[in-house]
Amino acid sequence: MARGFNAGSFLGRWVFAAALVFGTYNPTDYSYLSWVFSANATFGPVLALVGVLLLIGWIIFLRATFMSMGWLGIILGAAFFSCLIWLLVDLGWLNINAPGTISWLALLLLSVLLAVGMSWSHIRRRLTGQFDVDDVDD
Repeated sequence: MARGFNAGSFLGRWVFAAALVFGTYNPTDYSYLSWVFSANATFGPVLALVGVLLLIGWIIFLRATFMSMGWLGIILGAAFFSCLIWLLVDLGWLNINAPGTISWLALLLLSVLLAVGMSWSHIRRRLTGQFDVDDVDD
């Protein structure tokens, strides 16, 4: 599996990251947090099960991202995406007074950052030829 990394592998990771991020929160009423904080929400097994599944997903993605990229990589990735948003605003392609648009873009870029974090060991190996200790076969 490690040798079969390609654009499709990255796309799959990004789809799962996007489902996790947008399923947890988005500016519409169709997210887990909107569901939890709605007026008619009552705590029950379905709400708890979905919450635990989301928590498991976040732990998997965050742990892999932190382990592969480290704090410096995450900070640089966040800085890169922040500057990208700034550039889009500066060029007039993105309206700073449209908070919904900024929220959607920030969530999208967070999902990309998580997907890059999940894929970083593969990307680094392709760029440098260096293996992580976890990548070496027994």
